[in-house]
Amino acid sequence: MRALAVLLLAATASPALPALMPFGHACVPQGGVRFCPTTSLVERVPMRDGVPIDVDVTLPPTGDGPFPTIMMLHGLGGDKTAFEAPTAAGTDNITFHFNNVFLAQRGYAVVNPTARGWGNSCGAPASRTPDCVHGWIHLADQRWEVRDAQDLLGMLVDEGIADPEALASTGHSYGGGQSLQLAALRDQIRGGDGRLHPWRSPAGRRLRLAAAWARWPWIDLAAALLPNGRFRDDRPSTLLSTDFPIGVSKLTYTEVLLDLARATAFLTMPNQDPTCDLETWSAELDKGEPYGILVHAVEDELHAFHGSVGLLRRRRPAPVLLMSGFTDDLFPASQSFRVRLALLRKHRPPVFQLGDLGHPRASNKLDEYAFLNEQGAEFFDAYLRKIGEPPTPGTVTVFTQTCPVTAPAGGPIFAARLQDLARGAFSLGDPAPQTVTSDGGDPALASAVDPIFGNGICGRHPTRNAPGTAVYTAPSPGFTLIGQPTLKARVRTKGPFGQIVGRLWDVGTDGLQTLIASGVYRLRPRQRNRIVFQLEGNAYQFAAGHTVRVELVGSSPPTFRPSNGTFSVRVDQASIELPTMEGSPSGAFLD
Repeated sequence: MRALAVLLLAATASPALPALMPFGHACVPQGGVRFCPTTSLVERVPMRDGVPIDVDVTLPPTGDGPFPTIMMLHGLGGDKTAFEAPTAAGTDNITFHFNNVFLAQRGYAVVNPTARGWGNSCGAPASRTPDCVHGWIHLADQRWEVRDAQDLLGMLVDEGIADPEALASTGHSYGGGQSLQLAALRDQIRGGDGRLHPWRSPAGRRLRLAAAWARWPWIDLAAALLPNGRFRDDRPSTLLSTDFPIGVSKLTYTEVLLDLARATAFLTMPNQDPTCDLETWSAELDKGEPYGILVHAVEDELHAFHGSVGLLRRRRPAPVLLMSGFTDDLFPASQSFRVRLALLRKHRPPVFQLGDLGHPRASNKLDEYAFLNEQGAEFFDAYLRKIGEPPTPGTVTVFTQTCPVTAPAGGPIFAARLQDLARGAFSLGDPAPQTVTSDGGDPALASAVDPIFGNGICGRHPTRNAPGTAVYTAPSPGFTLIGQPTLKARVRTKGPFGQIVGRLWDVGTDGLQTLIASGVYRLRPRQRNRIVFQLEGNAYQFAAGHTVRVELVGSSPPTFRPSNGTFSVRVDQASIELPTMEGSPSGAFLD
């Protein structure tokens, strides 16, 4: 009888479930979750064109799926390990509670791929097996890298790992821009023919993105790398004015990023693939002015397939959370402000996280990330797991820059809308004419404020009025700058290829100054009119008794490429308005 009972129990017991194997990869316990890595070149996942992708998946500690699933996309020069960590605490300030273990412990399947052309996805020479013959980078192209992310999610849906109703993307920089493109595409893919098609899994299931958290993102690569100063955060029409005239190259950044790609990525040979020919593009930019038809063609390519400005103006995106740094000199907060303008009066606005974070000069302080990363996790919980309420569209969280870099960040500051942050303005200026020249300024100071090779975000520098510059000062009554300073002036330009670099300084009582914000404006030949030019902005408290100083120079290498031309600019009727949080402090504009 006992033997019969055992047999009956065995017959009625549920059969053991097979172990989950995302992409056919075995899982091992790690950090309290299940880590399912690609452990060899043979295990890489082939894309539609055969190019193999190195991708890891991390699963919650229990459950057999399908799981809400988050794609984590690395920055330029990185690989799948960028957001992988042994514990939820991460490996640095940026990855604290923003990594595969933290999210998997929270109930998500987490996908960490290496983008094509980087790392073991055909980037490292040792990884370039015969199926990598066309595996070069395409610079975050919707037809390639972005499509790869969509295809990987589709495969996991077909495997029963990913929940098709709860797919999301995040990442920073290179990955932040791709996450924004995924949100803009939402339920579409960009085919090799350049057209939009429904997003389907390999088995034909219709898919859509439920949410995206884009960190340090870009909406327009051309505007970010070649700014011309025409964008304004209050004018939707300026979204389309970023390539006429051609802007001024961010020299340090373009050189450093290209050198990084040369050292770590698989690049197409010159003139082999015109959609991503970084070497040819760079050589043309290095020549400087006058820019020819190739530079215009490159900007057209970037706008069409390597950014989201066009998509966002036409399509309703997935819910988006944007993390941008005022002090990010590569992809500043104005890139996120462009998203708001692209969606204005058509679709729900994004949710904003702004602060002293991102690429250099940013400080990237732990207290900012501890708060904002928890906010981001709750954003995903609301949209993917239906836990809690999603944030109201348009809301803003801001942290202010503080010095020294070891000081806690200021904030958080909250607002219901981006335009509600500033309740007043501080003004300064002078109607008298001043002249900016192409050879003016202080070369040593220009080098000292370079975002990568300079003296850092809280660097303090001697204050002097260099020849060939225009300078405007006013005593500070004590106020918090919050947003983008706006310069209005009449200009009269002589000579070709002119530019104006604007710098906002906080001058202490000891006479030393700290750079707070900057920007560049490209002048047209013989330009004679009234200009409106916004610096990139900041959230920063000017102490009472300090001096607010605005400096206009004609050259600031290596941050910006110096002009090939010799020029001078007469600037008169200049007024500068700084948006302030406190109301309207007394201004100092000389009328």
